[in-house]
Amino acid sequence: MRTCIGCRKRELAADLLRIVARESDTGNGAHSVAIVPDPRRRLPGRGAWLHPVSACLTAAERRRAFGRALRVSGNLDISALEQYLENRHEHS
Repeated sequence: MRTCIGCRKRELAADLLRIVARESDTGNGAHSVAIVPDPRRRLPGRGAWLHPVSACLTAAERRRAFGRALRVSGNLDISALEQYLENRHEHS
């Protein structure tokens, strides 16, 4: 059982999407943290779980749950996660 960081409901891991934080260097000395989907559950690092729906993504962003769950701070880029959910919705 895992807990969605958006709605806080407990579900089986198979029903949730694992997300991880990936640090990247922007080239000008600044670091950014990208929140990326991990559908195969293979990426290294601390993970968090989210229902793969936009409502839970919005709730998690509003509650600032990404930083707490993944233990990262600063500006978080969730564009890769938004794109993944958008593409997933179009193909279902």
